[in-house]
Amino acid sequence: MYSLDLRQRVVEFVQEGGTKAEAARRYRVAPSTVYSWLNRADLKPTLAKRRRRKLDWNALRDHAKQHPDARLVERAAHFGVAISSIHYALKEMKITRKKRTSLP
Repeated sequence: MYSLDLRQRVVEFVQEGGTKAEAARRYRVAPSTVYSWLNRADLKPTLAKRRRRKLDWNALRDHAKQHPDARLVERAAHFGVAISSIHYALKEMKITRKKRTSLP
C-alpha cells in the first residue's frame, strides 16, 4: 500500500506538467496506478472488504467447535459448498485438525 504522501507527490508531478510515464518511472509505481490516482477524487487508501460469500464463516467456526472430528467432505455437504471452500475458510481462520494428540 502506498503512502498518502507519495500519492500526492505523483499527482502533483503530473499536474505540474510531468508525463504520466515519467511519474511512474520516477516514483517507481505502475503506470496504471498513476492513471488510477489521477481519476480519483480522494487519494486516501481504501481498505478491501471481504466479499459476501455463500459460506457463513461464523457458522463454520461453530460447527468446527461442535464437531471437531468432521471431515472436509462432511462439512461441505452440511453447508452445501465445495470442499475447497471449506478448506480455504478453515485455513484462513487458522483452524487445523490435529491427527495425533501425542507421539508414541
